[in-house]
Amino acid sequence: MSILSSFWNQFVKSIAKDEKKYPVFFPLLKQLHPVELTEDKIVLGCQNQGLRFFLTQGKGRYELEAAISDQAGKNIKVELVVAPGRKKSKETPLLNYQPALNDLYYRTGLHAKYSFDNFAVSTTNQVAYAASQAVTNGLGHTYNPLFFYGGVGVGKTHLAQAVGKYILNQDQGKKIFFCPGDLFTNELVESIRDKSTPAFRRKYRKLNLLIVDDVQFIAGKERVQEEFFHTFNSIISHGGQIILTADRPPSEIKGLADRLRSRFSGGLSVDIEPPDFELRTAILLIKAKEKNIEIDIESAKLLAEKVSDSRALEGTLLTLYSKVLGKKEKIEFQDAEDFFSKKQKEVVNKVTPQDVLKTVCSYYNVRQSHVKGSSRTSNLVLPRQIVMYLLRQTLKMKYGEIAYFLNKKDHTTVLYAEEKISGLQTKDQSVKKELELITQSLFQST
Repeated sequence: MSILSSFWNQFVKSIAKDEKKYPVFFPLLKQLHPVELTEDKIVLGCQNQGLRFFLTQGKGRYELEAAISDQAGKNIKVELVVAPGRKKSKETPLLNYQPALNDLYYRTGLHAKYSFDNFAVSTTNQVAYAASQAVTNGLGHTYNPLFFYGGVGVGKTHLAQAVGKYILNQDQGKKIFFCPGDLFTNELVESIRDKSTPAFRRKYRKLNLLIVDDVQFIAGKERVQEEFFHTFNSIISHGGQIILTADRPPSEIKGLADRLRSRFSGGLSVDIEPPDFELRTAILLIKAKEKNIEIDIESAKLLAEKVSDSRALEGTLLTLYSKVLGKKEKIEFQDAEDFFSKKQKEVVNKVTPQDVLKTVCSYYNVRQSHVKGSSRTSNLVLPRQIVMYLLRQTLKMKYGEIAYFLNKKDHTTVLYAEEKISGLQTKDQSVKKELELITQSLFQST
């Protein structure tokens, strides 16, 4: 055995005795293998680019370097490279026919576009990513079920599909199926109508991995929940894995049977938060690479700053690219700036003062008549000042026009509100975030 292999084997054994000390990288160790060891550095190969990105960020890298340095008795730097380990060879059967992967993806409900390689990792989703990687190390052994919840476009479906795709690529013999919650419902209804429920049960209950997307759609349907309860128990009992996604945690899904709520909460539930600025930038750069679109980093940052919805990022990128196509080879900062400047003017021309008032009142759940009234209760002061600020900054209305619209005696109140909100934005991040969300809602609704 080489020095490298011996060092790595001893390292794995030592930390296995105290695995709880290393919650981030320990579940992922099976996907790492040693490549090179020098006096002050170890090079580790990992399965894919997504895993490399995750382990080079923040806590994962810190834990890994600290643990390896402890083992070596000196500071050791870790370098991660994408270098999948060799698969163990299997005895080849006489007739070794295997269907094309794309055919398998289609049959299992998976999509080839979702993988760990093109999943961008940040603080908003790193726990979900680590849990997904851990599940691929052995179905049914870790986090079962694995429950992802969060809003639209945060990556729940991408991660769940990436697990299925990874497992299928490793072993095409695994029985995997991805289905939205409404598909499970529809197939059950059809099987009852056609008197083919035994076939329905054979399809679902013998799976190695069942992924149900938007599982909240089975709530309130008693017969469907009854069937899913038995499907869930059957898969778990024979060592299979279940991954579920929803728009909220199990405890908040109305109409969900208590016994299912208990099952769903029995594994690991992970809240995936909306992508932050850094993550949106990374997502955009990945999309650009996939589409063979050249874009400089500053342009990507501008798009990520202007577009908070991760699903809208790709559409915005393609729209911008269509504007420069034929004129130049890459998207530059000036192109992005001009694009948003023109778009802003088009949207602003459609926005009315009433739209601003309605959007702000809806966000803070206050009445429009109260904001335009004279009351100075605490729940009205901030909304009123934000309305004034937006009318001034967005619609470029004159102080007197704003005062007249909001039934104020003179423009001094508007002037004070503008200065107040401008100052709060620099001091209070929560106010800044609220203003961004209100502005996005205003432009999206017009």
